[in-house]
Amino acid sequence: MKGYILAQIEVTDQEQYAKYTAATPAVIRKYGGRFLVRGGEPVVLEGSTAASRVVLVEFPSPEKARQFYYSPEYQQVRCLRSGAAQGVLIALRGVETKA
Repeated sequence: MKGYILAQIEVTDQEQYAKYTAATPAVIRKYGGRFLVRGGEPVVLEGSTAASRVVLVEFPSPEKARQFYYSPEYQQVRCLRSGAAQGVLIALRGVETKA
Protein backbone atom coordinates (compact mmCIF):
# COMPACT_ATOMS: atom_id res chain seq x y z
CA MET A 1 0.00 0.00 0.00
CA LYS A 2 1.35 3.40 -0.97
CA GLY A 3 1.86 6.26 1.44
CA TYR A 4 1.53 9.94 0.65
CA ILE A 5 2.43 13.29 2.10
CA LEU A 6 0.14 16.14 1.11
CA ALA A 7 1.33 19.69 1.73
CA GLN A 8 -0.77 22.83 1.46
CA ILE A 9 1.60 25.75 1.70
CA GLU A 10 1.44 29.52 1.68
CA VAL A 11 4.89 30.79 0.73
CA THR A 12 5.90 34.00 2.49
CA ASP A 13 9.56 34.25 1.40
CA GLN A 14 10.14 33.01 -2.15
CA GLU A 15 13.94 33.28 -1.99
CA GLN A 16 14.28 31.23 1.19
CA TYR A 17 11.61 28.73 0.09
CA ALA A 18 13.55 28.15 -3.15
CA LYS A 19 16.45 26.85 -1.04
CA TYR A 20 14.08 24.37 0.62
CA THR A 21 12.61 23.19 -2.69
CA ALA A 22 16.10 22.70 -4.11
CA ALA A 23 17.15 20.52 -1.15
CA THR A 24 14.08 18.28 -0.72
CA PRO A 25 14.11 16.12 -3.90
CA ALA A 26 17.28 14.20 -2.96
CA VAL A 27 15.91 13.36 0.49
CA ILE A 28 12.54 12.33 -0.96
CA ARG A 29 14.29 10.01 -3.46
CA LYS A 30 16.37 8.47 -0.67
CA TYR A 31 13.15 7.23 0.93
CA GLY A 32 11.68 5.98 -2.34
CA GLY A 33 9.40 8.96 -2.83
CA ARG A 34 8.38 10.80 -5.96
CA PHE A 35 6.46 13.97 -6.61
CA LEU A 36 2.97 13.55 -8.07
CA VAL A 37 2.04 17.22 -7.70
CA ARG A 38 4.49 20.03 -7.11
CA GLY A 39 3.10 23.38 -7.97
CA GLY A 40 1.13 26.46 -7.25
CA GLU A 41 -2.13 28.01 -8.28
CA PRO A 42 -4.57 25.37 -7.03
CA VAL A 43 -8.13 25.72 -8.29
CA VAL A 44 -10.51 25.39 -5.35
CA LEU A 45 -13.68 23.62 -6.44
CA GLU A 46 -15.36 23.60 -3.01
CA GLY A 47 -14.61 25.26 0.29
CA SER A 48 -11.64 27.55 0.77
CA THR A 49 -7.92 27.34 1.29
CA ALA A 50 -5.17 29.85 1.92
CA ALA A 51 -2.62 27.59 0.21
CA SER A 52 -0.96 29.01 -2.87
CA ARG A 53 1.08 25.84 -3.34
CA VAL A 54 0.05 22.18 -3.15
CA VAL A 55 2.51 19.28 -3.12
CA LEU A 56 1.72 15.57 -3.17
CA VAL A 57 4.53 13.04 -2.72
CA GLU A 58 4.06 9.29 -3.14
CA PHE A 59 6.11 6.76 -1.15
CA PRO A 60 6.27 2.96 -1.40
CA SER A 61 4.40 2.67 1.93
CA PRO A 62 2.92 4.80 4.70
CA GLU A 63 5.88 3.76 6.87
CA LYS A 64 8.35 5.11 4.29
CA ALA A 65 6.46 8.41 4.19
CA ARG A 66 6.79 8.76 7.96
CA GLN A 67 10.44 7.61 7.88
CA PHE A 68 11.13 10.36 5.35
CA TYR A 69 9.41 13.04 7.43
CA TYR A 70 11.11 12.11 10.70
CA SER A 71 14.51 11.39 9.14
CA PRO A 72 17.50 13.45 10.27
CA GLU A 73 18.06 14.45 6.62
CA TYR A 74 14.58 15.91 6.19
CA GLN A 75 14.54 17.56 9.61
CA GLN A 76 17.72 19.39 8.60
CA VAL A 77 16.23 20.47 5.25
CA ARG A 78 12.95 21.38 6.94
CA CYS A 79 14.76 24.16 8.80
CA LEU A 80 15.15 25.91 5.45
CA ARG A 81 11.35 26.22 5.27
CA SER A 82 11.12 27.87 8.68
CA GLY A 83 10.05 31.48 8.25
CA ALA A 84 9.61 31.01 4.50
CA ALA A 85 6.23 29.29 4.44
CA GLN A 86 3.23 28.34 6.53
CA GLY A 87 0.91 25.45 5.99
CA VAL A 88 -0.02 21.91 6.77
CA LEU A 89 1.62 18.58 5.93
CA ILE A 90 -0.57 15.48 6.13
CA ALA A 91 0.51 11.83 5.95
CA LEU A 92 -2.00 9.66 4.08
CA ARG A 93 -2.42 5.94 3.53
CA GLY A 94 -3.29 4.85 -0.02
CA VAL A 95 -6.05 2.41 -0.82
CA GLU A 96 -5.59 -1.18 -1.91
CA THR A 97 -6.68 -1.68 -5.48
CA LYS A 98 -7.23 -4.95 -7.29
CA ALA A 99 -5.77 -5.15 -10.76
